[in-house]
Order: sequence, then structure tokens, then C-alpha cells
Amino acid sequence: MSVATLYLSAQERQTLDAGFAAAFGGSPERYFSAPGRTEIGGNHTDHQRGRVLAAAVNLDTKAAVRRNGTDTIRILSQGYPMSVVELSSLTPVDWEINTTPALIRGVAARFVQMGCQVQGFDAYCVSSVLPGSGLSSSAAYEVLIGTILNHLFFDGKVSQPEIAKIGQYAENVFFGKPCGLMDQMASAVGNLVTIDFLDRENPVIEPVDFDFAACGHALCIIDSQASHADLTDEYAAIPGEMKAVCAQFGKEVLTQIPQDSFYARIPQLRKTCGDRAVLRAIHFYQDNQRVPLQVAALKEGNFDRFLELIRESGHSSYMYLQNVIPAGYTAHQDVAVALALCEHYLAGRGACRVHGGGFAGTVQAFVPFDLLEAFRTGIDAVLGEGACHVLSIRPQGGVEMAVE
Repeated sequence: MSVATLYLSAQERQTLDAGFAAAFGGSPERYFSAPGRTEIGGNHTDHQRGRVLAAAVNLDTKAAVRRNGTDTIRILSQGYPMSVVELSSLTPVDWEINTTPALIRGVAARFVQMGCQVQGFDAYCVSSVLPGSGLSSSAAYEVLIGTILNHLFFDGKVSQPEIAKIGQYAENVFFGKPCGLMDQMASAVGNLVTIDFLDRENPVIEPVDFDFAACGHALCIIDSQASHADLTDEYAAIPGEMKAVCAQFGKEVLTQIPQDSFYARIPQLRKTCGDRAVLRAIHFYQDNQRVPLQVAALKEGNFDRFLELIRESGHSSYMYLQNVIPAGYTAHQDVAVALALCEHYLAGRGACRVHGGGFAGTVQAFVPFDLLEAFRTGIDAVLGEGACHVLSIRPQGGVEMAVE
């Protein structure tokens, strides 16, 4: 599916060029962009090789880039220290875990494994995908680096879905986070898509042609203002507990276990894996089945049914997946407060749900246009100015940008 060219505006180019000149001297040669993503259906289903409904959004990470003729990659992101990676060493580095250089090194390593002659380059990046925004700044960054390497040194041989898998590899192996593939895939491919990850090597990607605005609703992301710091164990426990359930069946992921077989074994699973693991598996089965129903509702133009399914998904995430409040937290329950505010200002209309990984970060809401101003004002009054972001879906995934 072809998409429109993504153009770099004169103002954007001026900002990137100035930052590049200050950091490296001279001018960049080329410009690249990768979008953030929003997860619309399938909460924590991707790492079980399940189904998702996701979209690239109109917030992105842009880079001005120039080859530097060395074996060193240097990337300066606005507001952050310079990341420097020597290409002479492309194996995981213990002290780089959870750092940006780990992502760069991991993406470069995978390209080299694929036969790409990766060389050094300089890049200056500006991002509107804020870290912790729930729009997956890390996936956008991984896809950006993969897109740069693909175009600079590999003649664009690697497909966008493959770039997504390279980003996941970097995050899993070098960065140390056991993430699924949804974030990278949505960022790399672009548009509104449903993805079935059952075949690990060849996920099925299907575009979904739908305009939320045509149904009188805005797609909003609400930043709970909570920090992801110290929550790595909470995130890792979700796939970890699902994996423990799978081990009782001798399987790798829940998609390999028939739902009836799972339910028949619940008494034993409660003893061997614990109740939270059982509940999280129940969520997976329910939310994985919801995704094709959501897609069908959109294709049929049944937006009320779609909203009903979004509300059901949020209910399941809160009750069964339990990724709204970190274990033991009492004084700080930021995502729960954000959900409560959304429900209050929606007054029974639209829909809202925890978004993405959960625990911190964001809530997603579909807000009727006639409520949008009051909704945004009420949310921002509690969570801070700009906490409510109104998004649009971006047709392009990771791309080289044309200059206007």
C-alpha cells in the first residue's frame, strides 16, 4: 500500500539544521522520521503472539543525518546527552542496559548480521513523542535508527515490518526489556492497522480504513504524569506470569493453548502459577478475541459497538490484567485517577481505557466533539496543562522525508 510522501517543512528543517550545525558542524545530508503509536485494541496481547489494532500518530521523532566517514555513530537528541556507539563492538554491554546507546548498538548489530556494511553517521534528533507519553518513544527511536541504516547503507532492502522486528531485537537483547512487537510494527508500518502475530516470522498486517473524526469523536491520549521509573519489574511480570502458565502446557505463548484447555486447568494453575497469572491469562483470551470484533465493527461502520468493545477492554485490563495500579501503591495511583477523570467528563458517552503498558503513562479516550473542550479543560486542570493530547492518525511509518 503506497502512502503520501512526508515533507519536512521549512521551519522544521531550520530547527534540525541549526541543531545539527551546533552539534557536528556543517549541514546534514538527509532527513528521516518515525512516528509514535497508539494501541487501540489488544492490550498486552502482542507478546503472546496475539492480535492488535494499532495506529501511527501525528507525533514523531525526526533526524537530520550525515555520514561521518568513521566507524562511530553519534546521535544527539534535543535535551539529552550525546549517544556515541563504536561499531567495532556490536555485542550487548551490561552497563548500557536501559540506555539509548543500547538501542543504537542493537539495531546496528542486527543490520550487520543481515549483511549490511554499517558505517558511522551523525544525527541530530527532535521528538514530539515525549518519553513516558505512552506513545512509545523507544519504538519510534528504534524504527528511526533502523530506517536511517536501511537507507544510508542497505539501499532500502529491508521492509518496514522487518525494521520493526530489528527494533524489537534491540530492545529485547541489548536494552533488556522483554517487549512484544506491536509498538515497533505500528511505528514502522504507519496508518491504522490490525496485526496478527501468530506467525512469528510473518505477522499478518491488514490496513483498516476508518476515520474516527467522521464519527464525531476525537482520539485523545491523557498523560497521567506518572513516572515509569522503577516499574520495569511490573512490566516484566505480565509476560513472565503468562509464560509461567504456558510452561504448564509445555507451550511458549498463550496463542498455542486452546482457551477450553486453559479453563479446564484453572484449578491446577491457581496452585502452580497463582491467581494473578490466571487472571492475566483470562484477560489475554478475552482481549485477543475482541480485536477482530473491533475491526469488524469499524468496517461495518458500527461505531457504538466499537466503543462498547473499547470499554470492555478497559474493564478487562483493570480487573484481570491489573496494569493500572502498581502492586502495593496507595498514595500514588495516577492512571486510576486519570481513568476516573475521563469517566467523569465523558458522562457515559465515548470510551476510555488504560493505554499501552499501563502502570504509569497514559489513558486513551474517544471523546465526542461536543464534549472535547470541557473534557480537555477538566483533565488539564487536574493533571496539568497539555496533559490531554488530541491525536490524528499518520499514514506514513518510518520514512525518509522530502524537503519542501
